[in-house]
Amino acid sequence: MKPGAFAIAALAALGLAACVTNRMPTPDQGAQVFADHCAACHGYTGQGDDLVGGQAAPDLTQIAAVHGGSFPRAQILSVIDGYGQGQHPGQVMPEFGAILQGDTVPVDIDGTLTPTPRPLAALLLYLESIQIP
Repeated sequence: MKPGAFAIAALAALGLAACVTNRMPTPDQGAQVFADHCAACHGYTGQGDDLVGGQAAPDLTQIAAVHGGSFPRAQILSVIDGYGQGQHPGQVMPEFGAILQGDTVPVDIDGTLTPTPRPLAALLLYLESIQIP
């Protein structure tokens, strides 16, 4: 191997590893996160079930419909991770930010690529995929 060729090969391998690490999660991976953390209240279809005390969980398949056909990624992320607490009176959803930590991936939030923990990004993509017009 020529001098310097090893360094170039090593850098190429590091670049490839970075691409694999930053690969976006899939909605299918988000479905597993949803099943683990959300389905108990929102049901496995995301259409809402009864919570303790008879209060119904929101139908997560209608988020885009309620927002004029647009899925509000920033708002949904803030509700899931807990930043949005207090914005929705009567909301009983627990904060999941600490549970959904991990390596980050760039997620387009209102035109800005935002580093987002992989499990949270997967859940966001899943929720976006189950929207019913």
